[in-house]
Amino acid sequence: MPFVNVKITREGATSQQKAELIKGVTDLLVQVLDKNPATTFVVIDEVATEDWGVGGVPVEAFREQT
Repeated sequence: MPFVNVKITREGATSQQKAELIKGVTDLLVQVLDKNPATTFVVIDEVATEDWGVGGVPVEAFREQT
C-alpha cells in the first residue's frame, strides 16, 4: 500500500494539474513496482513560498539569484 506525498509551492496549480500528478505518480508506481493502483495513495501538499527554502534562503530570494 504505497503512500506518496508530493509537495509543491502554492502558486496556482489547477485541479486538473493536480489530477494529472496523481495519475502520473500512480501510473509510475504501477509500471515500476507493480503496485495496485486501488491501494496507492497520493497526497499533494501546497506550501507557501515563504515557507519553502532552497540553498539556505527562502525560495523567492533563491529565484532572484538565478
